[in-house]
Order: sequence, then C-alpha cells, then structure tokens
Amino acid sequence: MGSPLSLRDDHDSSELRRLARRSRHAGQSRRLLALAAIYDGASRGEAALLAGTDRQSIRDWVVRFNADGPDGLVDRHGGGQKARLTQEMLSALKTRLEEGPIPAVHGVVRWRLCDLCGWLHETYGVTLSETRLGQIIRREGFRLLTARPRHYRQDTEAQDIFKKSSPVSWRRSGPDIPEKISKSGGLTRRGSARKRS
Repeated sequence: MGSPLSLRDDHDSSELRRLARRSRHAGQSRRLLALAAIYDGASRGEAALLAGTDRQSIRDWVVRFNADGPDGLVDRHGGGQKARLTQEMLSALKTRLEEGPIPAVHGVVRWRLCDLCGWLHETYGVTLSETRLGQIIRREGFRLLTARPRHYRQDTEAQDIFKKSSPVSWRRSGPDIPEKISKSGGLTRRGSARKRS
C-alpha cells in the first residue's frame, strides 16, 4: 500500500468552499468540496462518501489539485480524434471535385466516393472510409446531383405522341338541347308541351 498524498499547503478549506460556490462547473465544485473536507481533517474514505465516488478517484483529484491547483479539477475532454485531412488535402479535394473527372484519363464520368478514397490514399497516404469521406464532402457544401437516367434507345419524337394536351379552345354546345325523357316515359323536346287527350 502506498503512502498517502498530502494536499498542497497554499490553500485551505474555506478558500476551496468559496471557489466551489463561484465555480460554473458542477464537477469542479464537487471535487473542491471533497478536498475541503480533507483539509478539515476527514479521511479519504469519508471524502469519497461525501463526493459519491471511490477512494481512487479522490487520490486522482489530489494529484490533479497538487499539480494544477483548483483549475486542475475542471472536467477534461479529450477533444476527439485528430482530423486526418489537413487544410492542404481538403483544398486539393475541393479542387478535384469542382474540376470533375476526365473520362479518358480517370475512367469514370463522375466521382464516386470509392474513387476519391483511393485517390486520397495514393496521393497522401490517408485512409478514410467512404462514409466518413461523404460526411466531409457534405460538410464542405457539395451534394450529389445526377441527371434523370435515360435509356440509350429512347425516342423523344415518339414521346410527343403520348403526351396529354388540352384543346386550344373549348367549344360551347349549341342552343338546342337534345330530347329528354318525360315523366310518362316518352321523349319530349324542351319548350314543347304534350297535349293531354
């Protein structure tokens, strides 16, 4: 079992409590209050119960506090993986996308993600998945725009025959309205009355 670490002596419990009240980070406040309890004479186990953690975490907080002071107790974030494409590579990729492929040289009529991934690997030695490269390209404002597919034997003149069109002008019906069926079942013309016998 290792020897216990002592806290630095340029701070005290009242100062740590004051810093905990002013902190905007909940994690830092919790850590400062746990260390203030240690300054007041609490054991590491009691400070761990107070902070809701284990004794190893308290030891880690003491190491961070001794090295960097109260600022060392702020949550640290790794920042994620470093970007694989530099600004130079990204500008070369944009230029390649804007210029488009030359079919005789590149063997394709439009860039596919697999072609661009291969080009990045051959030119810069950078390996990216097609999904990740697609995200980068969309983030830079490029979109896949393709024309509607056409059959190579499509006849545009034959299509005109089947197009629906409205007549140029509507014809009005004449003044005479055709015969209509009367109540008795006989045909009559409008305006002519049937004589009863």
